[in-house]
Order: sequence, then C-alpha cells, then structure tokens
Amino acid sequence: MKKTLSAAAMLLALSACSGQQAETAQPVNVSSLGGGDAEISSVRPADAMPSYPMRGNTIERNYAEQPPLIPHKADYPISLKKNSCMNCHDWNKAKRMKATPVAKSHVIDDKGTLNGQNYFCTQCHVPQADNKQPLVENNFSTGAAN
Repeated sequence: MKKTLSAAAMLLALSACSGQQAETAQPVNVSSLGGGDAEISSVRPADAMPSYPMRGNTIERNYAEQPPLIPHKADYPISLKKNSCMNCHDWNKAKRMKATPVAKSHVIDDKGTLNGQNYFCTQCHVPQADNKQPLVENNFSTGAAN
C-alpha cells in the first residue's frame, strides 16, 4: 500500500512538472512612472568607483575640532545593540587591527565604553574618498550679479 501511494505521488509530481500549462499567460503592460512609454534610448557608462587613501594618508582638517574623516568605506552596521566600528577601533583591538582607537572624549570609563552621545560614529565621521564623479552639478560663480 505504501509503495502504491508513493508511486501515485511520484506520477502526480511528474505530471505537474511536464511543462504543460492549462492557460496561456497574458502579457503585462507596464508603463513608466514618468508617464507614457519611456524607452531607454541610451546607456551611459557606470560612474567611476571612489578610491580611498592608502594606509597612513589622511586629509587635513579644515577647522579646529573637526571630526576626523574615515579612510575606508563606512557601511558597517550600527544599531542600539552593536556598533561594528568597535570591531577594529575598540581600545583593546585597535593596535592589533592597525586602526585608530576611539578618542578618550568619546568614552565614559577607563575600559573604553562609549558614551551615548558618541555611539553612532557616522553621525559625525564620514568616509574620505576621491570621487571621480561629481555628486551634484555645480554652476557656482563668484562674479557679481548684474
């Protein structure tokens, strides 16, 4: 009995995978959110990838007390439970990871525990990269208006 049921189930499964469809699917007409039929008329090349500085090179700060820039990508997750920046910049790990330890002004005790005001690093620190592609068009001119 068990073999018969297994064989029937196998035949049913094979017939379901036969490639035959009961109904013919109708094409879906999708229009552009910009209105009308927006066809892609040209394809532009991809933007140049940003390049980050070599180890040991930093960008000079523009004003006193400016937060240092991050010399690498800063896409590490930071949540209320875990700050991934601390995987390298924790006081106990920074020397081994060849990273800058968290500043003393950011901690509340001698163990290097971050205080709440300085927990989300990327609210002040941003990556430093040489972006070949301008991020925003700029037509600024210092000429006097007529």
